[in-house]
Amino acid sequence: MSPQARGHLAMLVFSALVAGSFSLGSMIANEIAPAALNAARFAIAGVVIGIAAMMTTGLPRSAARAPWRYLVLGGLFSAYFVLMFYGLKTAPPVSAAAVFTLTPILSAVAGWVLLRQITTSHMALALSVGAVGALWVVFRADWLAFRAFEIGQGEIIYFWGCVAHAIYTPMVRKLNRGEPPVVFTFGTLVAGCAVLTVFGWSDIRATDWANLPAIVWIGLFYVAICASAATFVLLQYATLLLPSAKVMAYTYLTPSWVIIWQIALGQPAPGLLVLVGIGLTILALLLLLKGDDLGMARQQTAPD
Repeated sequence: MSPQARGHLAMLVFSALVAGSFSLGSMIANEIAPAALNAARFAIAGVVIGIAAMMTTGLPRSAARAPWRYLVLGGLFSAYFVLMFYGLKTAPPVSAAAVFTLTPILSAVAGWVLLRQITTSHMALALSVGAVGALWVVFRADWLAFRAFEIGQGEIIYFWGCVAHAIYTPMVRKLNRGEPPVVFTFGTLVAGCAVLTVFGWSDIRATDWANLPAIVWIGLFYVAICASAATFVLLQYATLLLPSAKVMAYTYLTPSWVIIWQIALGQPAPGLLVLVGIGLTILALLLLLKGDDLGMARQQTAPD
């Protein structure tokens, strides 16, 4: 399997795992303060990834060079997760997942600013199709709501979290100095936990940890292990193999995965008109993957 194919596979798994955090997150967002939840999440994920690093690559001293890099990355991802859970207090899971699909466009902009990565015309078309699909879902296929630009407060809050996520993606490649993904992830998680502990100390102290509902603990361990530890490694691994915009293109699958999660958790499926927007986001992903195949074919047929 080629490095590009491994990067695509990593992002496919990433999108499925991330989707679960929307469905479970909406169930626990009003049960615990977002800062307290995510501080615990980063701590648990940090332990898991730290053990994984020790059992595989180890933690070389060279990884501790320029620790400010981890503070930058940890701060960006901390902002994303905290704003996500604030948004999920009011935003429906499918709608929030649709907002998440706007990150490829944001990543393309951030990738150009930070890395001078060029977005081709084919990729721009795919991103545009995905954006239309995302807006279709966010406005719930209501043309009048779109004309009035009526966006829920939760969606607006979460959008700014997605901006932080989009900046994070190219920053991984810019700041990585050859550290293995699992080691780089561990440093990011430790730094993120420190940032959240300082930021949310009052919420952490005020939380009655012993009497939290069982669903909170289920959601906490899912987002810590599946939607944090695993996805951090998958995202950083794929980012080192694929362009930023193409990495984040897999977010277009998130609303579809969320619908599957919602149905599995006993929630009703969205209306048929909303599914049209979901279809457009899937089309955007297929366009991007087709463009990737065409690019690889040109490279293979190019003269030496």
